Amino acid sequence: MSSYQKELEKYRDIDEDEILRTLSPEELEQLDCELQEMDPENMLLPAGLRQRDQTKKSPTGPLDREALLQYLEQQALEVKERDDLVPFTGEKKGKPYIQPKREIPAEEQITLEPELEEALANATDAEMCDIAAILGMYTLMSNKQYYDAICSGEICNTEGISSVVQPDKYKPVPDEPPNPTNIEEILKRVRSNDKELEEVNLNNIKDIPIPMLTELCEAMKTNTYIRTFSLVATKSGDPIANAVADMLRENRSLQSLNIESNFISSTGLMAVLKAVRENATLTELRVDNQRQWPGDAVEMEMATVIEQCPSIVRFGYHFTQQGPRARAANAMTRNNELRRQQKKV
Repeated sequence: MSSYQKELEKYRDIDEDEILRTLSPEELEQLDCELQEMDPENMLLPAGLRQRDQTKKSPTGPLDREALLQYLEQQALEVKERDDLVPFTGEKKGKPYIQPKREIPAEEQITLEPELEEALANATDAEMCDIAAILGMYTLMSNKQYYDAICSGEICNTEGISSVVQPDKYKPVPDEPPNPTNIEEILKRVRSNDKELEEVNLNNIKDIPIPMLTELCEAMKTNTYIRTFSLVATKSGDPIANAVADMLRENRSLQSLNIESNFISSTGLMAVLKAVRENATLTELRVDNQRQWPGDAVEMEMATVIEQCPSIVRFGYHFTQQGPRARAANAMTRNNELRRQQKKV
């Protein structure tokens, strides 16, 4: 038995209750303070939980914040300032720094012909602005025009500002018109299996009710003519992704699916990718630009789906990891080669 264990043996048979009964009230209070769990280093806790209350003096009255601030300010003014170790005399010591003159190398020196020197020296502000515009500095202002504009608050002297040389004026590009698709009419045509309806484009329609999109996906399960289905920027989430996944398991005519720029999480994307494995007609799938990054597991699943589905020849997603990106690129090259060979046959 070690010496430390021998030292502990003498405390084995001690009766703690008997010791506590012999303690005085002051000693019990001191023991209670010692046993309190305090964390003085945690700045997120209030002061009462970081340090024990050691105040023994009873309060003399209510707290008067203004009087306390005045007392502290008066006390600070009455304290004598500490003398400087080296008193300030204002004497300047040392030599002032003088920047050395830089000699311009001969190859950097620019010399103009005397005629050009004379023309530039006698040029007006308008002519100098025209020369600056030719060099690419449009609407150049002279120093006098600049300070006049600062003093008056507006440009009064416009000489040379409207120079002969003007920059190219670009034509404003108008915003794209809203999507004119009537969702209720599209839903009816999908349910009736209209053979003239080969594309469903609901891009940029923000207020599509979730039940209507779910019904549309349900109707597409038995549709045999639609080739392209696009739901870009429709604020679709995981419920719509699950409905699209159920549609892919039963639909056998869809060739292109685009669900980019939506609010689909990694769970919804995984459901869509698992459904793509059971679909042999889909050739294009675009799932990029979701609200949040799907994660490494989803990117690995994407690469696996492309490898196991030779029908996928176009896949829209920007991989962030090198491993899945390389696997997907190799699989896409193989799938396109298989498609090219099938066309030859």
